[in-house]
Amino acid sequence: MPVRPARLPAFLLAFLFTVFALAGPARADEGPVETAWRLLDYMAVDYPGAVQNGRVVNQTEYDEQVEFSASVVARIAALPPRPQRAALVAEARQFQAAVARKAGADEVLSRAHALGDHLLAAYPVPLAPATPPDLNRGAALYAQNCASCHGADGHADTPAAHALDPAPIAFADRDRARERSLFAYYQVISQGIEGTAMQSWSNLPSQDRWALAFYVARFSYPDSLGKQGEAQWAGDPRLRRRIPDLKTLVGLTPAQLASEIGAQRGDAVFAFLRSDPDVFDQNRGVSSLAVSRALLRQAIEAYRAGDRGHAGDLALRAYLDGFEPVEAILNARDGSLVAAVEREMGGLRAAIARGAPIDDVETRAERVQSLFTQAEAATAPSTADRASTFVGAFAILVREGLEALLIVVAMIGFLIKAERRELLRWVNAGWVIALVAGAATWWVAQRFITISGASREMTEGFGSVLAALILLFVGVWMHGKAQAGAWQRYVKEKLDHALSKGSGWFLFALAFIAVYREVFETIIFYAALGGEGQNTALLGGFLSAVALLALIAWAMLKFSRKLPIAKFFAYSAMLIAILAVVLAGKGVAALQEAGFVGVHPLDSVPRITMLGLFPTVETLGAQIAMIVLLIAGYLFADRRNARIEAARASAST
Repeated sequence: MPVRPARLPAFLLAFLFTVFALAGPARADEGPVETAWRLLDYMAVDYPGAVQNGRVVNQTEYDEQVEFSASVVARIAALPPRPQRAALVAEARQFQAAVARKAGADEVLSRAHALGDHLLAAYPVPLAPATPPDLNRGAALYAQNCASCHGADGHADTPAAHALDPAPIAFADRDRARERSLFAYYQVISQGIEGTAMQSWSNLPSQDRWALAFYVARFSYPDSLGKQGEAQWAGDPRLRRRIPDLKTLVGLTPAQLASEIGAQRGDAVFAFLRSDPDVFDQNRGVSSLAVSRALLRQAIEAYRAGDRGHAGDLALRAYLDGFEPVEAILNARDGSLVAAVEREMGGLRAAIARGAPIDDVETRAERVQSLFTQAEAATAPSTADRASTFVGAFAILVREGLEALLIVVAMIGFLIKAERRELLRWVNAGWVIALVAGAATWWVAQRFITISGASREMTEGFGSVLAALILLFVGVWMHGKAQAGAWQRYVKEKLDHALSKGSGWFLFALAFIAVYREVFETIIFYAALGGEGQNTALLGGFLSAVALLALIAWAMLKFSRKLPIAKFFAYSAMLIAILAVVLAGKGVAALQEAGFVGVHPLDSVPRITMLGLFPTVETLGAQIAMIVLLIAGYLFADRRNARIEAARASAST
């Protein structure tokens, strides 16, 4: 597949003959568009070899640049009528004028890329492979059709290459590779270059041509650079947002990325992505889980090298940066698999922390990798259907919203029973502002900053622990008022004072914390489910969950109105105590996932997420401590009431 040689900072001198290919057979309506784009792509790279500092340094090259710019104008003007064509022609003439006045290379490059982007936007052509290319297939095609001229290693130093004029390009030349997108490679492979030995390979299936494009683009990067890029890709969510899919990757040049993140990092990232396009395999959900796999491999390498601290950090990031983004979808489809992953990854981190033998750590890592394989299959779009999306959306909102709802409704019921409806505005303001704040936090995070998995878990963890402590106080207080006499005494002596001095802010804070801790996580889960394309089912699940939560709230409020005040407080105290224990377990579990709290597994303890029960010493210890505090508080409240009643009885006699 000869293309030609490395004389200037251009991809290949053979592109000088591209203009003659314009008269060749076009592939349907896409041929003229693709050819015009290729001319622009070539000129952006080859122009510095013709003009430097406003002076012509190679007259032959410059004459060809002038001719090519005129050809671009003519080709765009001859395209089928579209609303954007007139603007494209005007932009092409501005580009032609820049070449005519010997503008700087940066200006010509910028204008060429901009015009190329606008051209493809107005006249779309296939810009990316349908699925990640098979590099093994690319290697076989290259060996069969290209290696004799370009060389097995891409250096184009073969007898056949020396016999060609113009000579084929050396794919191993990194300076040239920096200016070439994968789409440019694909275009050359598809159309060939007239006047050179580079023939068109349009007879090959499109996916084969993409496989070749990816394969030849690898020659300019050593494997070691790819490993560096893998670590950067896995560790930087902003990079993954910058290149979210194959379409973005194939249209981007290493030089463009280098201008954003630096040449060294840009080369490393491209070395990795071009050698492992499976990171974009949306059919297997690996765009996120591939990050987990890479970080987990690095963790084992660090542990094997004796760096236990770094290995633990990498293992934690494998969960937070790779697995957590797909947890929402996976939990909707296979909750037991989520539990298995979290259990095994917790066990792996614990083994690393205690310095377990390398064989034990590697065995645990292999089990986690096996679970990732199952997760990839379970999160594949092919398994997404309306029913699973509906159930996922319904279950997520009910699960995340029920605890907050119970807390808020209990507060509302209390205020209604206490005949202090004017304070309801504080509770309502708390949960409404929490909804808005949660949505705003997610929106800001999506556009301006990166909120890591650790930050999300820390927010949920500390929010849950704080809410549990507040509920401990409230639960003990309500238990103390569960006796009719105690309540009547409280109303008479303290209610008006207690509910008018600072209590509004207390009610607001509790409602806000209870709701905010759930809202952000719920939105993230829904965003993940929304990527499956089943938006109608997603909306149906959401509305059904809202209806169920509204029904629960209505039933609780109606039931509470009929209860005697003592029973209302007794039942409310019981509910709040249960929620305090649940939130204590969930809060510590979230802090464990964020790496803030250690992990000591308990294999004999079941995992019941709804009850906040997790099989670790820390979570179980937190729940036991909460139960002990509640019992102690109840006993204290009972004894206090008994002393007061005894004193009142003694005084009355």
